[in-house]
Amino acid sequence: MSDEKPTRRDILRPLHLLGIALACGVFAMIVTLVSTGAFTSRVNTAIANGTYDGLTPVVLGLVVGGGAFIATLLILAMLILAVDPADVTKTVDRPVLYDPEPEGDAGTSASGDAGSGRTD
Repeated sequence: MSDEKPTRRDILRPLHLLGIALACGVFAMIVTLVSTGAFTSRVNTAIANGTYDGLTPVVLGLVVGGGAFIATLLILAMLILAVDPADVTKTVDRPVLYDPEPEGDAGTSASGDAGSGRTD
């Protein structure tokens, strides 16, 4: 691995977030198209004859995909608001959701009580 650590600004680029939201929307649209039978001859024949009632599978897939895109984009935008602006330029060298490391006690283990010599 390289020693260069990315900053939060490098990780949270808007184009990357739009790409993630677009991928979620396309995935939801494909799942909708497959589950409604958009690729079957029975459904395509009914659409061509004009006997298909309701939304066609393609329109339904576009609606579901667009909704998933907007919902994903909204969720990602709300999660970005949770990042402290002062932390944007700091480098990321450990997982974000871990508890802060205790200052000073570098020799203790992760559990905190190991090696303390306590007997209960």
